[in-house]
Amino acid sequence: MKFKKSQTLQQIAKLIAAEFIGDEGFEVLGINEIHVVEKGDIVFVDHPKYYTKALNSAATTILINKKVAFPEGKTLLISDDPFRDFNKITTHFNPFIAAKVSISSSALIGENTIIQPNVFIGNHVRIGSNSVIHPNVTIYDGTVIGDNVTIHANTVIGADAFYYKKRSEGFDRLISGGRVILEDHVDVGASCTIDKGVTGDTTIGRGTKIDNQVHVGHDTKIGEQCLIASQTGIAGCVIIEDDVTIWGQVGTNSGITIGKGAIILGQTGVTKSVAGGKSYFGTPISESREKLKEMAAIKYFLKKQKEAIK
Repeated sequence: MKFKKSQTLQQIAKLIAAEFIGDEGFEVLGINEIHVVEKGDIVFVDHPKYYTKALNSAATTILINKKVAFPEGKTLLISDDPFRDFNKITTHFNPFIAAKVSISSSALIGENTIIQPNVFIGNHVRIGSNSVIHPNVTIYDGTVIGDNVTIHANTVIGADAFYYKKRSEGFDRLISGGRVILEDHVDVGASCTIDKGVTGDTTIGRGTKIDNQVHVGHDTKIGEQCLIASQTGIAGCVIIEDDVTIWGQVGTNSGITIGKGAIILGQTGVTKSVAGGKSYFGTPISESREKLKEMAAIKYFLKKQKEAIK
């Protein structure tokens, strides 16, 4: 998430009442999670296990809970609770604005796009031309939808990421400040849910078709010309490359990559990254030919055992 205008290290430190180490005029351009940080970004870290990764990331300001040595050209914000203060920054620069009408006056809707009754369109949404949004669809703030997109009834685009920190008093939500982007010629079925990024974008690539009752987690990137069948659950921060086919009731772990042209057969648990151009099946996942051979061998072995007992 980029700020509308650049800030200084001192300004951010004052906002969250944190100590800073570095030039008070050091430029800060935005905040991001570790996997999408760029120069000028703040990243937060609150566990020693991840200090090195954060300090050596592309981020140039590290919001951290301990004074540590850090690379040249970077700065620190010292906080007793980086998670809390990351939320403060998100809320300050991207505040929630309650809706007063069903379709925000700040939404931009292209020519020949059809909006059916009972659709909600939030602040600063952009929808291209020749798209169709069916009844009872909810489109949260900041969503970007291209041309020739179809979204079927009861789908929700842009809900918060499922991202929590456990505390003694319960779970604390990491506030989502990202967006959802649906590129041109995307179809989304009925009763789907596509969560926005925590700080970046959840993206569905051009020409991809999504069946009914599919969930797409935060910050996931789905490529072009993919087919995703009903009741599939895709976790956060997943990369699905172009031309992938995912059949029904598939589930994935977070942070994995599914390679270009892969086919994931129904009811598979994608527990790890898989290469493109192959067919996969089962839990844990493996190439479908190998999995079917294993199943046939087991069936043959059990048959022989029964015959031996007789």
